[in-house]
Amino acid sequence: MLDVSERRVCRVLGQHRSTQRKVPFGADDELALTEDIIALARQYGRYGYRRVTALLHAAGWSVNHKRVERIWRREGLKVPQRQPKRGRLWLNDGSCIRLRPEYPGHVWAYDFVEERTHDGRKFRILTIIDEASRECLALVVARQLKHEDVLAALAELFIERGPPAHIRSDNVLCLEAAAGFGQQISMRRQPSARHAI
Repeated sequence: MLDVSERRVCRVLGQHRSTQRKVPFGADDELALTEDIIALARQYGRYGYRRVTALLHAAGWSVNHKRVERIWRREGLKVPQRQPKRGRLWLNDGSCIRLRPEYPGHVWAYDFVEERTHDGRKFRILTIIDEASRECLALVVARQLKHEDVLAALAELFIERGPPAHIRSDNVLCLEAAAGFGQQISMRRQPSARHAI
């Protein structure tokens, strides 16, 4: 045994002196409580430790929320992130629907992806997919994509495959594309008055 004081050793190690005097030991019911917390977390997936504490109280446990939180963190339990609600899609008449694709060629969707090359220059990719079959119908890559490019890509697909029943996009360009081909479209955002057809 070294001839060094407890105070000096704790200061060197950066520990509080009480950690050397009190031996921690778990409560007798720790294992049963942990099992109940895990079972409740499985049953009620969207509940956090506070609601689980309330359920434990209702089940007859006399337990502090701090203890439940400590066990909750120790067991690695987490409330899953809430999934964002899908944006409502709007027709030109202002009605709100969420159109589900029923067959291939029923609903096509397009959107833009933007990326940078190794030298920092931007390029964009126009992706057009069939929502029912999840088939990628077209990928148009260019430094700049304008509504004429969207119209050209859609026109080519219309000639090749025939027009779909609906075209879905979250861009205002969808209105211009649909105006060119007389298609019924659904939008995520209500178009402003200056973009209305």
